[in-house]
Amino acid sequence: MRVHTGEKPYICKLCGKSFTRNGVLETHMNIHTETKPFVCPQCGMSFTQKSMLTLHMRTHTGEKPFICPQCGKSFTYKVNLKTHMRCHTGESPFKCDQCGKSFRHSANLNKHIKVHSRKKITHMGEKPFICHHCGKSCSREGNLRVHLGIHTGEKPYTCEQCGKSFNVKVNLKIHKRVHTGEKPYKCVQCEKSFTCLSSIKRHSQTHSGKKLPFSSMQEEV
Repeated sequence: MRVHTGEKPYICKLCGKSFTRNGVLETHMNIHTETKPFVCPQCGMSFTQKSMLTLHMRTHTGEKPFICPQCGKSFTYKVNLKTHMRCHTGESPFKCDQCGKSFRHSANLNKHIKVHSRKKITHMGEKPFICHHCGKSCSREGNLRVHLGIHTGEKPYTCEQCGKSFNVKVNLKIHKRVHTGEKPYKCVQCEKSFTCLSSIKRHSQTHSGKKLPFSSMQEEV
């Protein structure tokens, strides 16, 4: 009857949360005592609640019981299906309080907020990231990481075809076009193509002595 009346007489003395059954309260207490009696027989990972073990077991069984009614895609967890459904409904519940732009996922909103932070730092001229080798300061942490490669000589990005290494990922991306023959930057005046942005900028000046617009199949990153 408590299901209908909403009565929850069993109360946790530590956090005040109430439950309809004593057994549920006892399981809840595992959270406070950090007792994890439910152990996965396959990997040994332990959990405070049986339901959490049940969810975990799906990582081993591959079970995906939550199916999208619109496209048939299946998911391991209900929350993943709920997030996926936004692709069909167009719902974007995570809104930026600075510019009003909305996102389907909270992670995308968090990433977007950093854009505002970077713009603010650039506008104010702040350069909080300082090289401990030479004292050079940078406005972005990523720029500092790239700069540090000058001192360390580290070139972590290696071409799989010829073995040449680069300290910046985008330089490896441009280099790979030597092997693939890709030339995504096309001059709108003579249709000559180029592998990188700087090359077409130089080329555009040969037509009239000034920079001309150009089309691009993809942007540099």
